[in-house]
Amino acid sequence: MNAAPRLLRVGDEVRFDGQARTVAAIDATLVTLATRSGDRIQVTLADLYQSGPVGNACAGTPPMPEDDPVATTLTQRERAKAAELTALGQDDASERSVRRKRTVYEEQPPRARVGSRYDRPRPGTGRADERVVAAIRQVIAETVHESTHTVTFMMRKTEQLLAAEHGRGTVPMPSRTSFSRLFKRLSQDHHTTGSAMTRRSMAGQPQGPYRTCAVQRPGELTEIASTSLDIAVQLPRGVVGRVELTGLYCVGSETLCSGVMHPQTKSVDASLLLARTVTPELMRPGWGEALHMSRSVLPYESLLSIDQRLQHAAAKPVIVPEVIVFDQGKVFISENFRASCRQLGIDLQPGFPAEKPHIEEFMSTVGAQFSHFFSGYPGSSAERHGYRAEQTDRLWTLPQLQEFFDEWVVCHWQNRPHEGLGDPLAPGRMFTPNERYSAMVKAAGYAPVALSADDYIELLPAEWRAITQYGVKIGHRVYDCKELVPHRRQRSGLKSRHGLWEVHYDPYDITRVWVRNHKSDKREWMMAYWKLLQGKPGRSALSWESRTGGASPERQ
Repeated sequence: MNAAPRLLRVGDEVRFDGQARTVAAIDATLVTLATRSGDRIQVTLADLYQSGPVGNACAGTPPMPEDDPVATTLTQRERAKAAELTALGQDDASERSVRRKRTVYEEQPPRARVGSRYDRPRPGTGRADERVVAAIRQVIAETVHESTHTVTFMMRKTEQLLAAEHGRGTVPMPSRTSFSRLFKRLSQDHHTTGSAMTRRSMAGQPQGPYRTCAVQRPGELTEIASTSLDIAVQLPRGVVGRVELTGLYCVGSETLCSGVMHPQTKSVDASLLLARTVTPELMRPGWGEALHMSRSVLPYESLLSIDQRLQHAAAKPVIVPEVIVFDQGKVFISENFRASCRQLGIDLQPGFPAEKPHIEEFMSTVGAQFSHFFSGYPGSSAERHGYRAEQTDRLWTLPQLQEFFDEWVVCHWQNRPHEGLGDPLAPGRMFTPNERYSAMVKAAGYAPVALSADDYIELLPAEWRAITQYGVKIGHRVYDCKELVPHRRQRSGLKSRHGLWEVHYDPYDITRVWVRNHKSDKREWMMAYWKLLQGKPGRSALSWESRTGGASPERQ
């Protein structure tokens, strides 16, 4: 039963501004209050209600008849109070319960009545020794970044800590059951015996309220990270291995600026990532022609046609990073990566994984929406491992996987509405990364300028090679073009390099390389294509290479 609301009537005694007053008149939102001396004031109902409880008994007010200690007995008053509490919906308001609580209250000394066991908050550790509680908290804090341990290990660790601080046997240890119950209370929400990744992530969260990072421009804040994907690939010479993904993510537009795959990330990968970020695919020299040529020999049917791929690639945003948030991985603290950032005018901001949640969430999405659809997906754990999941004749090669991933990004991710790109004024509307990028460019009033083709080539890793009668050999592949014909078996003229030629290449795009013409005044680049791309349509160049184990390219 719900208690009926109280009513304010003319003649009621109220307390306002620390003084007892009588309600003389009520008119809509105004109340007239009179004192015993006859003074009257008008106040609003809101001011009267905010001044404190309305209707409290003033000094000298006679008690209610059922509560009068002169006219009633103690049993009658207990019965009346029980009936009143029951009418108000109070649980366990029987006459017996009222009598028991009154007896306990009267038996306590006056000082003990304040904060009694009925209204004093009980600690979550119960009657446990505070020294044991402090030791358990210290053990929980010390094992945040360690591997996950069992409760038995934690109990043993706590016992050793108490013996070191207070002496062996000085502080009695609780029983195993009591310790488990106490440890469960103290480690709640810490994931001490759960996921190590979750435990470290929660420990790295900042204290206090979270602040919202308002990003107004594309590339104003970006995040970079590497993670191992659950995809088995066929590496050169028939070796099976896992692939690692390194990506650069724009927080404002939720655009993957660029992403590269490699069996083992190196410092050059992060630098190359910057080059691919600031230079769209269509502006990379020879990309369109190389795409047509590679599709004629790759041993699979493309998800999209060449024209569709070109159209989506043209719509992919051009983002020049201003700030990159990175962790302490050896890839991102290398001098090679820092030098590339200085060259492009990019600021670096170190942080923990919890401080770059956007790229971490994207990596999880790749595992859920990309990795699962490949025959080389072995499962995220041993109990989820499929039968013969890593069979070599069912695996893709790394260049093929990189091609699939690039197409997935430009055709799926960039055109998929994201919950994180919602409109606060229209909660039901979600934007795609391409749409958000367009809106941010309009708001900023400018668009970033991509690097030129020559600038892109300069950022690529370099090798020094000889130009043989077959062309230039990089990674057991031979590249050739008509511009190299006059320089076959010729020296470059650089004595410091023993007459070798400077060759720049993209490790994640095996279709072409660039050879600097040292004998020209302009030192222009000569672009040479992989010779197998010019083979017969349908010929499986990539599978041929894996079958031959990378045989001598001169035999191509």
